[in-house]
Amino acid sequence: MAKTLIWSYIDASNDWHTNCNVKIIILLKELELKRSLKVLTVMLMMIMCIPGLFANGQKEDDGKIVVGFSQIGAESAWRVANTESIQSEAAKRSNIVLKFSDAQQKQENQIKAIRTFIAQGVDVIAFSPVVETGFEAVLKEAKEAGIPVILTDRAVDVADDSLWVTFMGSDFVEEGRKAARWLIEKGLTDVNIVELQGTVGSAPAIDRKTGFEEVIKSQPGMKIIKTQSGDFTRSGGKEVMEAFLKAEGDNINVLFAHNDDMAIGAIQAIEEYGLIPGKDIIIVSIDAVRGAFEAMVAGKLNVTVECSPLLGPQLFDAAEALMRGEKIPKRIVTKEDVFPMEVAAKVIDSRAY
Repeated sequence: MAKTLIWSYIDASNDWHTNCNVKIIILLKELELKRSLKVLTVMLMMIMCIPGLFANGQKEDDGKIVVGFSQIGAESAWRVANTESIQSEAAKRSNIVLKFSDAQQKQENQIKAIRTFIAQGVDVIAFSPVVETGFEAVLKEAKEAGIPVILTDRAVDVADDSLWVTFMGSDFVEEGRKAARWLIEKGLTDVNIVELQGTVGSAPAIDRKTGFEEVIKSQPGMKIIKTQSGDFTRSGGKEVMEAFLKAEGDNINVLFAHNDDMAIGAIQAIEEYGLIPGKDIIIVSIDAVRGAFEAMVAGKLNVTVECSPLLGPQLFDAAEALMRGEKIPKRIVTKEDVFPMEVAAKVIDSRAY
């Protein structure tokens, strides 16, 4: 092949030897340049394939901590407040770079976002999982890449808990217990209860139901006669409550909603049915968002159990501690309270969300 290329450079001039020497030198230089370019191309491809070396084409290298956060979505007032807490806290800290992704309540979007964070070589990955299961593979990828994972608000169900370094947020089981205890303390122990569950398979839905049932099992008169998911949304709460009322009507004494947004949607359904929320049907819910306090002030909701969304400071404190090489607790629990209707007017103006 080389001989063919060389001889193709020779023309029919009278000074055959001179012409041949010049053409051979030119060709050899061209071949050497091509080989150099090939070697350079291969080297660049190898560099680009090194996991975590580049983030959007350029690795952050200014001493800042790059945190990739995957949020569930914006399905409720609680979630919106949670997002605001994380984004605003990141903006306050000059040493933090936040890469934020909204999963729009789809697990596949969340897994894709986490893989993107891994490819970008972020320092820490944090996320609030849409559901508990199905994250094992991607978390293994993060561990193999040497990126610590922080769970916020919701837990995951994996065989190897070394795939995440800490879980921060509320004790959902205890929240369910608190809701049930409040009913018992008020003497509501001979009642038919309908339950608006959160997103199927999610940690708060599973745990709040578990905690609530754990407490009421000691009271034979407390019966859950209907239970269905409203997906943590107002529209879902309204739709499911309409179905409950159509099936059970005046037989319903208590509504237990896994979050305030579903309770607020249910209040609308109860009013449209012709009953008085907070009186004809006692309503207990969880989250303690501002909308719940407004409903309590109006006498339409009886009690809300606090579940604070303000996790931004805790999240970035933990990320900074990890980057300093410090060991952090495996479980960081948020301190929370219970707010009955009677105190709503006094504390509503002090609520941050």
